[in-house]
Amino acid sequence: MLDLKTSIPEFIYISEGLVHDVNILDQVIVQKGSYYVMDKAYTDFERLYRMKREGAYFVIRAKENLKFERLASRKADKRAGVLFDQDICLTGFYSSKNYPDRMRRIKFYDSDMDRSFVFLTNNFKVKASTVAQLYKHRWEIEIFFKWIKQHLKIKSFWGQSENAVRTQIWIAISVYVLVAIAKKILKIKHSLYEILQYISVAPFERKPLTEIFADNVLEEIKEQNHIQLKINLF
Repeated sequence: MLDLKTSIPEFIYISEGLVHDVNILDQVIVQKGSYYVMDKAYTDFERLYRMKREGAYFVIRAKENLKFERLASRKADKRAGVLFDQDICLTGFYSSKNYPDRMRRIKFYDSDMDRSFVFLTNNFKVKASTVAQLYKHRWEIEIFFKWIKQHLKIKSFWGQSENAVRTQIWIAISVYVLVAIAKKILKIKHSLYEILQYISVAPFERKPLTEIFADNVLEEIKEQNHIQLKINLF
């Protein structure tokens, strides 16, 4: 789970491959007033209802086979990409029991991706376009994993035991967090990749990072142009 304000992981749970992603929600301590933005793989209405009862908000992609009844329609701002904005209740046998309250269903057209998305949320106050923007932030978790795999060399494991695998993962995450903290505290404008590249080529140089990155030249460690690492988030 990634904190979008800092791009730093707030909750990490390493499980066996057979554990379904949605089960990890049971390990998350829900914080009142927070937003939890999830892909459709995390659809579990009993767990979503627990978030609602504990005072948190969720934004999640709706599955295509969702059974529901429309209770009311809100005015949709189609200029902002909102195709419809509805209040609904679930009608599936189990889903209606697990989530007995109404929720909000929004369809949004993303012109950048030329795709339409349908979202579910329990927040009825924010604009529908804001819900779509919140979901766009979910790309941060994809960027985080891509960054870890590409730049911290976690594509393959040095050992095959559970302890070896866990150790390598935690080392990679710790390095990411330390670099992210240093970037924030020292107010370094360079990317995490550029900072890490410098550290990797000069690990024992006794020179403050702020002094190093005050020099805007550093052409040898310019960040590569990875399209997915340059996604604009709104």
